[in-house]
Amino acid sequence: MTTQVASPTVPIYLAGEFVRTGSPLEVHNPATGELVATTFQAGPAELDRATRAAVTAFAQTRRMASFERRDVLAHVAERIDEEAGELAELLSRESGKPIRDARGEVARGALTFRTAAEEALRINGEWMPLDWNAANRGRSAIVRRYAIGPVAGISPFNFPLNLAVHKVAPAIAAGCSLVLKPPSRDPLVMLRVARYLDETSLPKGAVSILPMDRPTGDAMVRDDRFKLLSFTGSPSVGWKMKADAGRKKVVLELGGNAGAIVDETADLDWAVSRLVFGSFAYSGQVCISVQRIYVLESIYDEFQRRFVEKVAAVKMGDPLDPATDLGPMVDRAAVERTHQWVTEALEQGARRLAGGDPDGLFYPPTVLVDAPKGCRVCGEEVFAPVVNLFPVPDFEAAIREINDSRFGLQCGVFTNDLERTLRAQDELDVGGVIVNDVPTWRIDPMPYGGVKDSGLGREGLRWSIEDMTEPRLLAFARPL
Repeated sequence: MTTQVASPTVPIYLAGEFVRTGSPLEVHNPATGELVATTFQAGPAELDRATRAAVTAFAQTRRMASFERRDVLAHVAERIDEEAGELAELLSRESGKPIRDARGEVARGALTFRTAAEEALRINGEWMPLDWNAANRGRSAIVRRYAIGPVAGISPFNFPLNLAVHKVAPAIAAGCSLVLKPPSRDPLVMLRVARYLDETSLPKGAVSILPMDRPTGDAMVRDDRFKLLSFTGSPSVGWKMKADAGRKKVVLELGGNAGAIVDETADLDWAVSRLVFGSFAYSGQVCISVQRIYVLESIYDEFQRRFVEKVAAVKMGDPLDPATDLGPMVDRAAVERTHQWVTEALEQGARRLAGGDPDGLFYPPTVLVDAPKGCRVCGEEVFAPVVNLFPVPDFEAAIREINDSRFGLQCGVFTNDLERTLRAQDELDVGGVIVNDVPTWRIDPMPYGGVKDSGLGREGLRWSIEDMTEPRLLAFARPL
C-alpha cells in the first residue's frame, strides 16, 4: 500500500503576518505535474489591508537609520546563504528551472541583498555652489535623497527569486515600504524569503508578499497610495500598466529579442560556448536570451558548424538532475506558440539545423537559418529555446541589423578589436553592450534596462534606489 504524502500549505505574507485566504492557489512542478504546495491568492480586501499597512509603515521606514536598513538586508542575505540548497530545490521544483541554474539564482539572490545592504550606507547627496553670478553671492545648497513612498512591485515567473528581490531589496535600502505581487506560477521561494524578512526589525507592515489575480494586480497598479510602480514582464502588459498608473513614477523592465555579433577577431570556441548557453538557458525564457546572432561572412560557415555541434550536446530532461541543461517551458500555451512561430518561419523559407517537435512541455533547442526578417520568430520576443543565425558582410551591417528592431535591451559583441568595441557602444541602440559575452549576462551593481519597447528606467541596486528616492534641495543665503 502506497502512502500519499500531503503537500505543504504555505501562507502568504500580509502586513507583517502569515495568513490564509479563501482563495487557495496550487503550485505545480511544470516538469512532472507534481503538486509542490498550496498557497493562497490575495483579493481586494487583502490588498487594501496591505496597502494601508504600507502607508502606515512608511512613516517609520523613511526614518530608519542607514545601519538599520543595512542590518535588515544583511540578515536576509545570510539566511538565503544558510538555506541555499533547500531554496534551490524549491525554486527548481516550482519553476522547472534546471537545478544548476536554480543554485545560481539563489546565490545571486543573496548577493542582491548583500549589495543592497552596502548601498544603503551610501545613498549620497551633494553640496553645490549657487553663486554663479554677482546677484547670488553667498548662496549654496545641499541636495539629499529621501524615500519616495510606498512601492508596488510586480515580478515574473522566469526568475521567481532574483527579479522579485530586485524590487524588495532596493525598496528596503531606500527606506520605502513595499507590496510585492510575485508570480502566481512560482511564488513559493519569495514566501520563504518573507520568513527571513519577518525575523528582522522592519516595522510591521513594511513588506507584504501577496500572490494575486490579474484584476487585483490591476487595482494595485492604479492605486495612488503607491508612489512608484516597478514592473518586470512583457511589453504589452508593461506599457498598459504605465498608461493606467496615474501620476506615480513607473519603472519598466520589459522584453527583447536580444542580438549578438561575432567578428573574425573573436575567440570562436568561447563565443560558441557562451552563445549556446545564452540561447538556451532556462529554455530561452529570459528577456535577454540570445535570439539573433550575426556572424561576419568570413567565419560564418565555421561558426555555424561549431555552434550546431555544441547544440547537439545540450541535455534536455529532469530539472533536478545536475546534468540537465534545458528543462520544460512554463506551460502548454508557451510550447504551442513557439512551435507555431517556428513552423511559420519554416513555411516562409527558413531552414532548421537543430530542433524538432515538442515533447509535452519540453521544446528542443532549435537553430534556424535563412529566416525572413519579418517573421515573428525574428522580429518579436520568442521567449523560447530558439535562435536565428545570420551571415553579415561587415561589422557595420551587423550593427544595422541589431538596431532594426523595436526592442533594445542588451547586445553581446564578440570581438578583440578596440575600435569596434567603442563603435558598438556609440552606435548600438540598446541599454547595455556586453563585450565578449552574451547579452544574457547581468550582475547587480550595473545599470540594467532597455530602450524602445524594452522598458523605461534602470534596475541594479544603486539605480533602483535612485528611482525609489527623490532629491530634495536645501538652499542657503549667506548675507554678505
